[in-house]
Amino acid sequence: MQKIKISGSLTSLRFLLFKYRKVLVVYDRKLENLAGQIGQDNQSLPIIAEEQYKTMETVMAVCRWLLSQKADKETLLLAVGGGVTTDIAGFAASIYKRGIRYANVPTTLLAMVDASIGGKTGVNLDSYKNMLGTVCQPEFTFIYPKALETLPQREMRNGAAEMLKTFIIKNRHNNYADALSVLKAPVDFKALEPLIEAAAKVKREIVCRDEFEKGPRRVLNLGHTYAHAIEWWQHTNPTENPALLSHGEAVAIGIVKAASLSADKGYCDESLPQQLKRDFESVGLPTEFPCPEEELAPALLQDKKITGKKINFVFIKRIGKVTVKKHEIRF
Repeated sequence: MQKIKISGSLTSLRFLLFKYRKVLVVYDRKLENLAGQIGQDNQSLPIIAEEQYKTMETVMAVCRWLLSQKADKETLLLAVGGGVTTDIAGFAASIYKRGIRYANVPTTLLAMVDASIGGKTGVNLDSYKNMLGTVCQPEFTFIYPKALETLPQREMRNGAAEMLKTFIIKNRHNNYADALSVLKAPVDFKALEPLIEAAAKVKREIVCRDEFEKGPRRVLNLGHTYAHAIEWWQHTNPTENPALLSHGEAVAIGIVKAASLSADKGYCDESLPQQLKRDFESVGLPTEFPCPEEELAPALLQDKKITGKKINFVFIKRIGKVTVKKHEIRF
């Protein structure tokens, strides 16, 4: 299972890279300065790391570049960027020549606590989220917290939802309450660092038990059934959505909806949905659907986790405890 290294020094990363005969770097084009510091003399490829470019076309462009660089089985492909970048690079690495090695340097909070850990790679198909992908473990994920200090506040909120989701699943040492406090603007980056490490470890432990999502790993989908449906709706109704919700913002809405369904079914206390709504709003996250719920039906019924009309849905019992049960999608 992949290694996770957290450091405030890029020298530590260069030490990790030293053992590889050839390193090629794919990076978010907005991060040219950081990619230059990391890659140094290595060949690199900038990509447009936005959701609408998270497609097979971009993956194929990366594969063609790997071919032009004569990448082989001893090559390491290093992804520098957020979740879109790590997904695209990881997917390309997993299929090029039936798989070469890759590693991640996540530069957003969402990628540090979620997207760069666990080996899931994927791209979108006709606006359906992550419909194409593989499970392929990176050699390592190198977390460089200083990269967060230049991020806009909205991008921090994007990652806040995934961090809070992780601690709703497993709340060691009352990390959930600590995260709520630290994530309020302005963010305390020094206090955030141990929480990033804690969230990364929770995800890694879950993935170690269930790499291919046959059981325990399913809990990591908390909030994502409705989140992916919201993202599909936004991209298929662009004129109605001048300001698109980010993935993390959609996850926040999905978690509140999951809490509501959990209360309806008696899995949790009736007060939990309102508590989570207040908590998420306190760190600037949205909690209301951007459209009538019935308009999400086509995406919900195409969800990767569905069989017939039943889906493995993550319900919340309390902060720190969730359960996966079959749930029928009804409209």
